[in-house]
Amino acid sequence: MALCIFRVCVDGGFDNNDPEYEEAHSVVILPDYVSLPFPSVELPEKVRLAVDAILLAEDAERKEQLAAWTADKKQVSSYAMNLQQIDNGVVILPSGWKCAKCDKKDNLWLNLTDGMILCGRKNWDGTGGNNHAVEHFQETGYPLAVKLGTITADLEAADVFSYPEDEGVLDPQLAQHLAFFGIDFSSLQKTEMTTAERELDQNTNFDWNRIQESGQEVDPIFGPGYTGLVNIGNSCYMAATMQVVFSTRSFISRYYINQSLKKAFEISPADPTVDLNMQLTKLAHGMLSGKYSVLAFENDEKEISATSTTTAIQEGIRPRMFKSVIAASHPEFSSTRQQDALEFFLHFLDQVERANSGKTELDPSRSFKFGIEDRILCSSGKVTYNRRHDYILSLNIPLREATNKEQLESFNKLKAEKLAEGKEINANEIVRPRVPLETCLANFSAPEEIHDFYSTALKTKTTALKTAGLTSFPDYLVLHMRRFVMEAGWVPKKLDVYIDVPDIIDISHMRSKGHQSGEELLPDVVPEEEDSNKSWVNEEIVAQLVSMGFNHLHCQKAAINTSNVGVEEAMNWLLSHMDDPDIDNPISKGYSSETSIDQSKVDTLISFGFQEEIARKALKASGGDIEKATDWIFNNPDASVSSMDATTSNTASTTNDVNPPDGGGKYRLVGIVSHSGTSTQCGHYVAHILKDGRWAIFNDNKVGVSVNPPKEMGYLYFFERL
Repeated sequence: MALCIFRVCVDGGFDNNDPEYEEAHSVVILPDYVSLPFPSVELPEKVRLAVDAILLAEDAERKEQLAAWTADKKQVSSYAMNLQQIDNGVVILPSGWKCAKCDKKDNLWLNLTDGMILCGRKNWDGTGGNNHAVEHFQETGYPLAVKLGTITADLEAADVFSYPEDEGVLDPQLAQHLAFFGIDFSSLQKTEMTTAERELDQNTNFDWNRIQESGQEVDPIFGPGYTGLVNIGNSCYMAATMQVVFSTRSFISRYYINQSLKKAFEISPADPTVDLNMQLTKLAHGMLSGKYSVLAFENDEKEISATSTTTAIQEGIRPRMFKSVIAASHPEFSSTRQQDALEFFLHFLDQVERANSGKTELDPSRSFKFGIEDRILCSSGKVTYNRRHDYILSLNIPLREATNKEQLESFNKLKAEKLAEGKEINANEIVRPRVPLETCLANFSAPEEIHDFYSTALKTKTTALKTAGLTSFPDYLVLHMRRFVMEAGWVPKKLDVYIDVPDIIDISHMRSKGHQSGEELLPDVVPEEEDSNKSWVNEEIVAQLVSMGFNHLHCQKAAINTSNVGVEEAMNWLLSHMDDPDIDNPISKGYSSETSIDQSKVDTLISFGFQEEIARKALKASGGDIEKATDWIFNNPDASVSSMDATTSNTASTTNDVNPPDGGGKYRLVGIVSHSGTSTQCGHYVAHILKDGRWAIFNDNKVGVSVNPPKEMGYLYFFERL
């Protein structure tokens, strides 16, 4: 037996010609394929209940979205533990509920004190309830209510609201409170959305519509450079990124203008299907030639009106072979799960650089590469410089610098007033913080205090001051906005904020000055002393490990090899190195695990977007295990040069000895990759690109003229040097 869901296209939909659908459900009995419509009274009750459960079940992506949206964990209500319930003989049936004061049969709330079933608050558009539940609280003072239809065997997911505390809460005694009115929660099925789910849908729909320009008259575009990429299973992150990449001069020249398909095939290895150069050339010719950017029905030789709008779409191309090759060395990108566009962009450029190793003049990824220099001023007055190369400039968003604070304050007052009146905020009334891009750039260069910085001049930990600048300006500058932050419990949360991005920016003032005359550099190496070994070891860590029964010498080595980060990291190292042949050898001067770190593992972590210093530190702390090292980085978000010795090299560390391109600091905005959703692991990516003097939207295989590009909502911004 199987459940089938059919979608039938109906008239209407968004103005950009996305169809609307009506869903029809059928139960199909195999193997004879006997189809029965659902719902149907002819079906057995157990079958009807099973189908209802399937249709109402939440998938993993939906649960992840809710977890991100409700990152601020609900608190236990102060009224829950001592709630007084009135024994008035009320018994609540498992279904057939209705408001006691009106005819509403949905959005119903059960007061946990007296068992009254009443409707919820009225929404701004007239939908929802009639405010009877909140009015009942105002009359009686009975504090807690639970939304009927959200009660299931998972009681924590039930929507419990505390009127005095004016927020959703947890009720640890909910099972007993429900049983008081004869409710067996284990037999109930979910039939209503919780308040958090409704808010999530409203917010997601707003972002979705804004980013995809739904409701706008989007004229389709066809021809060279306007070929869409068909979504082959949560591949929008790849499609949006590659559209912007192949709008740059460097990639167009390398894989389209200067390389034919025939030439790429001739120089490819025995199997061109696994050759990245061949697949990039194939993709470039498919996207840029215009051969596949034609009306969808033209390939079927069907007549179509030139003025038709309902069929003005293109087939585009399906980049399956390209995805297979680019994702071969990355298990996540090989899957059909949604991924982070930033991670894919960095992985893609890393693979392109490797494919062009030894051919610097041909490597198009260099057009994105630039140098970053961190200047660290020790309290001794001496300095050290850490230099590295990167492809993206990752920027924090300082919400405290919002330019519309007065509007935000007014909005918060309006929101409080409407909630007090039992009304909800209209989506069009929501005011979001607006932060200028210039402020985000200034925040990157602003001085930052580094605590517990080990000074090789003072031979002790101190507080240092770090400033950052760029040693070169790339042909294309990519700005990554850190819209996703970690809340308590390491739950990712998306910042609901707008970034005011101008069309032209000038970052000339961000160029670093390098080592200045008169500056004294910190010593590169700490002078050896007789008891220098002891200074390497945190004896507190060693003592705790020894108390667990481990060998003292082994514990010292574990502390040294994990840079004295903590007991857990030292124990992980110890457990994974118990069988090392030299584990019982005495500790000699200069003992370190630094030379044992596999450079390929360091490069893998760097390709994920982590700094080399942090990658090495994480691999040391995790015994060389990449997965554990990644977890260590996420579990130590404050890890930075602050916890690294000031003995790092004062020269740039990069796999390419050739300096990246350099030029002026003026740039024009030419591309935006936007994200709709609560997490980078779900939602949808769309690209907007400035081409031929106009903005175009690339939404998978839909390509059209952009009426109002969402410049304030970008996740990745691409700027071209003027």
